[in-house]
Amino acid sequence: MMICNRLIIDGNAVYEIDDECMRQKEQRNERRRNQGYKGGRCSMGSRPAKAVGER
Repeated sequence: MMICNRLIIDGNAVYEIDDECMRQKEQRNERRRNQGYKGGRCSMGSRPAKAVGER
């Protein structure tokens, strides 16, 4: 098992990126895209159309 981490230095802040975790996250996102998963947020085009005369 190979452990790969990257350090990102931003001013005084230091962030450690776990490559294995990022790879798993990308695989989950890819599966969701392939299954038509929506993130639970509404977008303007996702509401059902109203019938004529409804407000």
